[in-house]
Amino acid sequence: MGDPMEYPKIKSWVDDWGGAVDYVDYVKHSADLATLVAFSRIFWPRFVEVGNCVLWDRAYEESTFEAWREKLAGDTRKIEAMLNQLRVWEVVESEDVDEDRQALEFSAECIAKAWSAALCAEFPGRAFDVRIVDSEDGPIVTFSSGMR
Repeated sequence: MGDPMEYPKIKSWVDDWGGAVDYVDYVKHSADLATLVAFSRIFWPRFVEVGNCVLWDRAYEESTFEAWREKLAGDTRKIEAMLNQLRVWEVVESEDVDEDRQALEFSAECIAKAWSAALCAEFPGRAFDVRIVDSEDGPIVTFSSGMR
């Protein structure tokens, strides 16, 4: 899936309207401003720097960070990869059907691209490895410090 108009629920809604609308109109009809604001922060997160690590602000909790730093012997990349995870299937309800799996993967790809851009904008001299990890439940977007 490379186009939101391919997702069956959006396509059906557009077809019901006679095709004079698109995915933006679908959002206008189906979501509210609070949803848009929340998704904006998912796609353009805030970051914190702690102990040479860059962490998604939502993922940072001091005791959890310290526990992982000890367990992973201070390895920055491993700590970041462990804590900076967004399990895409946990953000919205989905079914275990092909269309939803494709939609989750499409969303993960978009989030990963946005996170790459956000990290580059926030830390222009630092490289990051933003990636999608496949899991049994669905895609996980994560990042860690990389090398340039």
